[in-house]
Amino acid sequence: MECPSCARDLDHCHGTLVLHVDALVECTEPDCTDTDLVRHSLTIRCDEVDGDCVCTADYVVEYAQAS
Repeated sequence: MECPSCARDLDHCHGTLVLHVDALVECTEPDCTDTDLVRHSLTIRCDEVDGDCVCTADYVVEYAQAS
């Protein structure tokens, strides 16, 4: 089965875009250099990833200290 975006020669990525609380964005595809949201059909927040993320732990601690 061929990817519809590949068949149409559209600029896209097959990886998942990970959106971090600290505004960092990264892709699970090792060769992806353009982390623009429109190139990725799959996105996930880092706090939804199994095993948590360092930036969400830092954010929680920072928020607790500010309260």
